[in-house]
Amino acid sequence: MLLISHIREDIDSVLERDPAARSRLEVFLCYPGLWAVWIHRISHALWRAKLRLLARLLSQVARFFTCVDIHPGAQLGRRLFIDHAMGVVIGETSIVGDDVTLYQGVTLGGTGKGHGKRHPTVCDNVFIGNNANLLGDITVGENSRVGAGSVVLSDVPPNSTVVGVPAHIVYHNGERVLILDPHDIKDPLSDALIALSARVEEMEAKLGGQAQPAEAEQFTAEEAERAAYRKKLDEMRQYVSMGEGI
Repeated sequence: MLLISHIREDIDSVLERDPAARSRLEVFLCYPGLWAVWIHRISHALWRAKLRLLARLLSQVARFFTCVDIHPGAQLGRRLFIDHAMGVVIGETSIVGDDVTLYQGVTLGGTGKGHGKRHPTVCDNVFIGNNANLLGDITVGENSRVGAGSVVLSDVPPNSTVVGVPAHIVYHNGERVLILDPHDIKDPLSDALIALSARVEEMEAKLGGQAQPAEAEQFTAEEAERAAYRKKLDEMRQYVSMGEGI
């Protein structure tokens, strides 16, 4: 009876979150992401009962029919919604909270070959866009969003939106987060640009310090243009995407 109760709860959560869902019967028959979660409930019980091989076999059956690979050791919360389902991977030591939404292609993966906790922990009410990769023993805080295609390698605070490769915070507690220091992104390309900029400044200092007046005016105009563009974005930020998937 508990499984039936969870099935009803999962179907209702899909009707609330997916505008394409029109009826409970449609959700029950046409949402393989839910089938994967329901089969995982059984395989996880077998895993906890030390019937590890049987649990793995059942998870492979689910993978064949749903294209969702959930290790039976993973801990999934209530009302998990895997939309479109294709290519989702959830590793053995992953922990997923309640009311989490995953889109196609999401990976909750491990790093290295060590034992123990090596997969992400995703807290309640988290949204993860399509083809996002969360790698290692990291934590994504409550009510956070991970943008489509992002690669998350470090912890995400609650109530945050992260995007990029590697992912960095662009919203926190509803406020836009501006990246003022390129080191904050931790991108190898940013390090190269910083080194190049430092080299240019060093060469300018050796050549006499100041740029030509015409060049200085050009740089001033470009900076004013960038400032006007940033101001316009701030004024229209309610229309700017929060880094969602589909």
